[in-house]
Amino acid sequence: MSLCIVEGAVTAMIAATAFTLSWAHSVEKTEWRESWVLEHGRLRVAEARVRGSGAGMEPPEGSVLQDGWWVYRPAVPPQQELVLARSGATGTGWRLCVKDDCLEIGGASAEDPVIIRACGG
Repeated sequence: MSLCIVEGAVTAMIAATAFTLSWAHSVEKTEWRESWVLEHGRLRVAEARVRGSGAGMEPPEGSVLQDGWWVYRPAVPPQQELVLARSGATGTGWRLCVKDDCLEIGGASAEDPVIIRACGG
């Protein structure tokens, strides 16, 4: 199974069933990371972590502090797709990594969001 990343009229396909998505909070500039798994054509968040806390970034109940990161398991059902707005407010987009290979997505402000989903879904 593969991931499809749709950015405007461009679709990129990545042969992977697990990836990490990271970004900087638009106000606090604090890094967030989410680990996702592609299962049965849906995306399931396996773990989330945030490096610190601040305005609108309080770690949820049950979070554990590990090496400077608040780590937790979000109570979110599997998703058909992830829709990422492109506001340009953070100065960068999202960083999508599969193992050690990473790429930046959604870096420029645009009306159309970036969509991540299973290819063919």
